[in-house]
Amino acid sequence: MNRAGLCLCNGKMTGMNLSATRRDDARLQSAIGLSLAAGIFTLWLATHLLGIFVLDLSGWNWLLAVPLILVQTWTFVGLFIVAHDAMHGSLAPTHKRLGDRIGQALLLLYAGFGWQKLRAAHFDHHKYAGSARDPDFDADHPRHFAPWYLTFLKRYFGLASFLYVNAVVATYVLLLGARVPNVLLFYALPAIASSLQLFYFGTYRPHRHEDDGFADRHNARSLGYSWAASLFSCFHFGYHHEHHLAPGIPWWGLPGRYRAQQDD
Repeated sequence: MNRAGLCLCNGKMTGMNLSATRRDDARLQSAIGLSLAAGIFTLWLATHLLGIFVLDLSGWNWLLAVPLILVQTWTFVGLFIVAHDAMHGSLAPTHKRLGDRIGQALLLLYAGFGWQKLRAAHFDHHKYAGSARDPDFDADHPRHFAPWYLTFLKRYFGLASFLYVNAVVATYVLLLGARVPNVLLFYALPAIASSLQLFYFGTYRPHRHEDDGFADRHNARSLGYSWAASLFSCFHFGYHHEHHLAPGIPWWGLPGRYRAQQDD
């Protein structure tokens, strides 16, 4: 075989090896993503049902309420983050349709959000980040938490979400016999708290205007927390600049991307 033929053959082999490596990486990412999603959902569902239908709030049982509320809030955040990965196709890249269905179900479960509408708005956020056309940004209050959060709620929590939440509460109380205090403590409170947590660590802090400005057109910064603090604050979504640079990286891969950026 002549040199040109050998080079062509080696090029084909290199391309085949690279393609096989990418397929293996995608399979591994899908396996990890779906496993973590299942774990987050299971923990959310278990604590949700325990708090609403099992826990008696009398006596010393009140001591269990605080950790349950904290876990419920954190896993509520996790449901949204998993759905967010599904929007970008990074939840299960080898099972795109399954990822879409999971994202759709979790957004509905979270607050009755519509999959198509929220995904389109999120892509607009990436396209117009930090501008007046960004649906996640409040151009009139780029530094102020409270008015920005209220604007955020008005844009996303509409009539459909209001009706969904009320339907869930009515079903729990009137049909399934749940106690109202339990529903308020282990459904309403964690849901509201998770929206605050998502907004603060995943939108407000990364995109807030500060005196030092932003590094590039993404108008986003990373919070630089430790691995544990980043996980428990917002499932690593505080590594926000890295997410905007590479939206296809799943939430659990953002710390590695952040470290790589710091080493460059």
